[in-house]
This record gives sequence, structure tokens and C-alpha cells, in this order.
Amino acid sequence: MLNPDRVELVRLRLGLTKSGFADKLGVDRKTLLRFETGLFSFPESAVQNLCAISGYPRPFFDKGPFQLPSAEGVSFRSLRSLTAGSRDAALAAGALAFEFDDWISTRYDLPKQQVPQCENQAPEQAAAFVRARWGIGERPIGNIINLLEARGVRVFSLTEETRHLDAYSFWRDDQPYIFLNTLKTAERSRFDAAHELGHLVMHRQTVGGAYANMEIEANAFASAFLMPSADLKAEIPHVRSLDDIIKAKSRWGVSALALNYALNKIACVSDWHYRQYTIALGQMGEREPNPMQRETSQVWTKILTDLWRQGMSVSRIAEELLIPEFELSSLLFGIATVQQPGAPPLARAPLRLISDA
Repeated sequence: MLNPDRVELVRLRLGLTKSGFADKLGVDRKTLLRFETGLFSFPESAVQNLCAISGYPRPFFDKGPFQLPSAEGVSFRSLRSLTAGSRDAALAAGALAFEFDDWISTRYDLPKQQVPQCENQAPEQAAAFVRARWGIGERPIGNIINLLEARGVRVFSLTEETRHLDAYSFWRDDQPYIFLNTLKTAERSRFDAAHELGHLVMHRQTVGGAYANMEIEANAFASAFLMPSADLKAEIPHVRSLDDIIKAKSRWGVSALALNYALNKIACVSDWHYRQYTIALGQMGEREPNPMQRETSQVWTKILTDLWRQGMSVSRIAEELLIPEFELSSLLFGIATVQQPGAPPLARAPLRLISDA
């Protein structure tokens, strides 16, 4: 018998209203509502339509309970401009990530979380504290996804086609999670990752409170975490033109806009020049000048490579989890390994992750 909660999960993942979902299934809304209360079973034609429109196999809907991230406990990067449908689809992706993560955790010892808590510190102080605790000092961060993973943060990707959903984060028991929209620029994703780390560090007990203030604090944390003021002053004490900013931004892996803002904040760029540079960069549209290469997950790459060498492809993992392969791909940065089944297996547990800070 179909589990109504899993049918609802897929509806959320598809971003459909109940009426739109009922139309896709070929039933009326009353039939859908009666099914949700357990008073009615779908006709076989509706079940076939459900599998066809979603890409999920029938056994997925027969499985038992699952865990969905609580909307109240989630920090969304752009909540005010985010539609309910986009929010719910992203949360549904979190439920799928839990099932994959739990499956992996029975097979591998992943890095334990080492995310410090700085509830009552200013963002710049919190960023400096995390850098010190993690032994980074003032140097630039090479790959922030690898850094987060090495400190036990589970980082997943999203491929949501909406400009209003950048990233989100939350705690699941004592495990931190970050989801990044990979349709944004590489520089934006790095800043989003640092922004979400700020929420995990500063707002674990206050998510759902003063939203606007928390966003401002997370932005300040991200800026200070990626671009420590001492390093900025040492490397680029004077700015002669916008080209200086565009050339220098690759050191910190940030957008030209973010570097322009950080330099203005420490008085290396005057207010007048800051405004002129911001206007000029805005005229470039969504295109990032001198773009950097997109970062990806090291931990998922290592695990999928190891599984592949043992003959367990992504498609087989999807079959075992009863989750469509395209959903796994969208959660795992589209990683595709080239190793062939039958190659010697890697040492599997514990998994050792080298951070690229």
C-alpha cells in the first residue's frame, strides 16, 4: 500500500500544488485528499502516473517513515524572496539526502563534526575564532567545501532552477548540513557556504528568530572568514582601478562585488570608488569577471570512487535506496567517477579527508 507521506514528499520535491499534483495523477483534488487521510487508495492508473511524472520507482512509495528537515530549524539564504514551492522542494531534497547519508554512514566512518559554537560573539570575532580553532590562521581558504567536510559538515548540492534559492543549512541532532545551489557562480557558492557556516556557528539556538539580523551577521561572518582584514591589507593596501579588484579576487576565491565591499569596509577603497565599482560590476549582469573553477565535494568523490571499484555504481546505489539516479546526482554535485568495477578497493573505514584550506 502506498505511504501517503512519501507521495506527499514527492509532490513537494516536484514543487506542485495539491491541485496541480492531482491533475498530473489524473484524479480530482478530493480523491487526493481522501488518499492522504488513508481513507482511499489510488486507482492503478494514478499510481502509474505517479511513477511516470516523478521518476521514482513504485517500491519507494511503499517504504516506511522518513525524516524531513523542519522549516523552523532551517536557515535559508534568501528566505523573503523564496516561494513556498521552492522552499518545500529544497526541504524534500534534504529528506532524500538523509536517506543517502544514513546509508553511507553504515558503511563509512565519516569525519566527526568540529563546528564550534559562538552564539554571543560578533561575526568578525566568530570568524576569527573558527579560523583559529581549525588552524587556518590568516591564509586564504583553498576549497571551502573540502574544509567543511574535513570538519564534519555534510555538504550536498542543489540544482534548483530559481534565482532566489542560494543555499540553506541546519542541524540534524548533532550533525550539521549545508546545501548549495550549483546553478550559482562558483564565487557565489563559496560565499554561500561561508554564510551558512556562519549560521551553524552563531545561530544554532536562534534560527527562526530575528531573520534580518541573522542574515546580516552571516554575511559579515562569511566576508571575514573568506577575507580576513589583515590579509586584505597586506596583499592589496591600495586600489587604483576596478581591474585591481578583478585581478586580486582569485586569491580569496570571492566575487569582485564581495571583494569591493570588503575593501571599502577597511577603507582600502573610498566610498565614492566603491559606488562606481559597484555600478560597473552591476552592468556586467550575472557574469562574473575572471571566473574561478567550481569547487566540488572530496568526500562524496572518494566514497563513490571506492564504491565503484567494488562494483557499486551510482545507478546501483539508487536502486538500493529506491531513489532516482538523477536525484542522487543533483545532491552529489553531479560527480561521475571513471574507475571501472573490479579495480582494487580502497581502504573504506575510517575515511580520511584531507582539507584544502
